[in-house]
Amino acid sequence: MKIPKSLRTWFLIHFIIDLIFGIPLLFFPETTLSLFGIKTLETVTPRLVGAALIGIGGTSYFTKKKDFSIMLTLKIIWSLSAILGLLLALCQGAPKLVWLIAGMFAVFSGIWIYYKKTT
Repeated sequence: MKIPKSLRTWFLIHFIIDLIFGIPLLFFPETTLSLFGIKTLETVTPRLVGAALIGIGGTSYFTKKKDFSIMLTLKIIWSLSAILGLLLALCQGAPKLVWLIAGMFAVFSGIWIYYKKTT
């Protein structure tokens, strides 16, 4: 599998965005969620999401040539299931700002599916 330079760049961008969201969710879940209009006393779930973002983003950064295909599959599954979860949350009254997060996942999902089909 020949890895396009643009895909490597997207993996780096994804790594940075995952860290931007993952680190605050892991260490400051209440503060981070309040920025999105979400008030919660439960911090286990946002910390797990933060850990998942850091794990997936970190793995993106360290992915070697032979592992790009499996990472694309992981990213497709992760982004599509995240979109489904966010849409379900929106149907149950989640703050409108969650549409932005769902949109980010949709953009990345489209990118990953494109590269999976073309490489």
